[in-house]
Amino acid sequence: MDSTATNVVWHEPTVTRQRRAEKNGHRSAILWFTGLSGAGKSTIAHAVEESLYQLGCDTYVLDGDNVRHGLCGDLGFSDEDRNENIRRIGEMAKLFLDAGVITISAFISPFRADRNRARELVAEGDFLEVHCHCPLEVCETRDPKGLYKKARAGLIKGYTGISSSYEEPENPELKLDTSIMSIDQCVESVISLLAQRGVIENAAGVQSTG
Repeated sequence: MDSTATNVVWHEPTVTRQRRAEKNGHRSAILWFTGLSGAGKSTIAHAVEESLYQLGCDTYVLDGDNVRHGLCGDLGFSDEDRNENIRRIGEMAKLFLDAGVITISAFISPFRADRNRARELVAEGDFLEVHCHCPLEVCETRDPKGLYKKARAGLIKGYTGISSSYEEPENPELKLDTSIMSIDQCVESVISLLAQRGVIENAAGVQSTG
């Protein structure tokens, strides 16, 4: 049975993204953090959100584990389910973007095709890919959830970096080497990127360098 929606028409709102930006004092954008488990995606994403919140920005973090408690709770970790997981996140991030929110996505999102598909949902300049680069051996020493150890023991199948591949971004807007950079340094780099791109150039206390 075909469940594809038919006879639907997009309704144009009177409260537009531009009007929301004028009210908020900043543009909306999607910050897409990608990297291996243990690379620091969620930690940095929430630290960036805290910094932006202090500047008076409207923000929201879409975190991998949190989303799988609800919206994507019906998905597993096969390649097909990972594809669908990122498809849903991309569509949700697009809605948040239209709502005027600086949307911070923190997902392993291991496949380039899936990340590129999310990028293509929005206009050029709205999707900022941030690669949290960290060698696998360093991520394994961190292993906050003990998942690498289980994967090495064969208890978890299809684990990214062990039995499933991670495809690094080829041209991310920002690359953070989280094996040597502090959280504060990473946050500063992300905030600078947003200022350079004019996302937060009107936010209190931030001057655009672009």
